[in-house]
Formats: sequence, structure tokens, C-alpha cells
Amino acid sequence: MNNTILELKNISHKYENNLALDKVNLKINSGDKIGLLGKSGSGKSTLISVLNGTIKPTQGEVKIYNKRFEELDRKRLSKITTIWQDLRLIEDLSAEQNVNCGLLAEKNFYFALKNLLNISSFKKAHKYMKLCNLKSSIYNKKIRKLSGGQKQRVAIARSLIQGSNILLADEPFNNLDPKLITKIKNLLLENADENETKLPRTILVALHRLDLLSNFDKVIGLKDGKIFFNIERTNLKKFHLDKIY
Repeated sequence: MNNTILELKNISHKYENNLALDKVNLKINSGDKIGLLGKSGSGKSTLISVLNGTIKPTQGEVKIYNKRFEELDRKRLSKITTIWQDLRLIEDLSAEQNVNCGLLAEKNFYFALKNLLNISSFKKAHKYMKLCNLKSSIYNKKIRKLSGGQKQRVAIARSLIQGSNILLADEPFNNLDPKLITKIKNLLLENADENETKLPRTILVALHRLDLLSNFDKVIGLKDGKIFFNIERTNLKKFHLDKIY
């Protein structure tokens, strides 16, 4: 049985004269936990943007659930969520309002308005914020008043509340201390959840630290926009890393 849920076929993408991705072929199967490695400028962020449909590639075909992005309705597209490296939080909204923004894909205009006016329900948002080790004292604080680590976890909670099947994350452990990294990694990769909250089962995470690879089952190495290896994590050797660093 074919359990491929995301597929790239001969994908290339250019920014003016810069070739960010070069003939990339990739299949992501349901349940995969993938660590994406590569130096700065290797194409990791562009690859994530192509996978979630934010960028339409210069060449090639992207499929999710064996359909092109243009064929998918809003509800199906909401099954992919992204933790961006720049977080993309709204500075003048509160932490809980930002988390609630993760529900906008399935809600209507009136929900968005209630959220903006601070009269929406934040019960579900608080549940996901607790999962990310955020204390109630910051729930109604404006984003611009939070620390880097708190902002990082607000962005993670906002992605998780979406209830998606697929999570794409660009350096999601930035600004976190070692204890919080362990907690968030366990939450994302082991679905360590005491509250039976729906969490993504298929995950691709761009990393810059090799020591964070534990718990991933696959590793992809990217250099100059090309995939140099796509292997089981247990098969990763020094010569693989020498190819991309």
C-alpha cells in the first residue's frame, strides 16, 4: 500500500539568478519523522516553502495526498502546518490570540473578528500553550513583551492547535534552553501528550545542530539545493556529513 502523502517530482526553484533547489525528488510517507540537514543557504527553508505550497517552484510538480495543490480545498490544505524560522507572530496581539490564529483555517470571519476583539474562547489555546510549557501569566501579554523562548513556544502552540497531519518546521528549537528542547522534541517526535490532544504524525524539521537528531527516524542532507542523501538515521555516518558540510 502506498502511504506517500507529500511528493516532489523534479523540483527546481530560482530566485533571480540563484538556484535554490536543483531537480529535487522526494517522497514523505505517513508517520515519517525527518531531520533536514544542511548549511545556511543550502535550500532548507525553500524546500519547506515548496512543501507547504507557499512557494510555487520554477519547475516540477508538488503533490499532497496524490493531488496537486491547486486541486485541494482549504480544509485539506490546513492539514499541513508550518513553524517558520522567523515565527511570523503578530506583535500587537496577545500570546493567546496568536495561538488562536492557528484555528483560522477552519473558522469563519466572525471567529477572526472575535479573536481580534479579545472576546473569543481561549480554552483550547490554553491547552496547547500548557503543552508547550507556557505559564498562564503570559497568556494575555502582547507578543512584543515576551522573551525569545516564549515567542518560540507560542509559535509552536499556534501550529499544533491546527490539528494538522503534517508538520514542517524550520529551526523550531531556536531560543530554547536544553530542558525545553527535550520537552518540545518529545512532544513533536514522540507525541508525548498527557491530554490526548491531536498532534501531527508526519514531521520534517530543518536543523543546524547534529546533537538534535536523536528520535528522528530519517535524515535528509541538502547542499546547493540538491539532496545528497536520504537515509535512515541509524545509517548516518561521518562520510555522509562530509558531503554537505
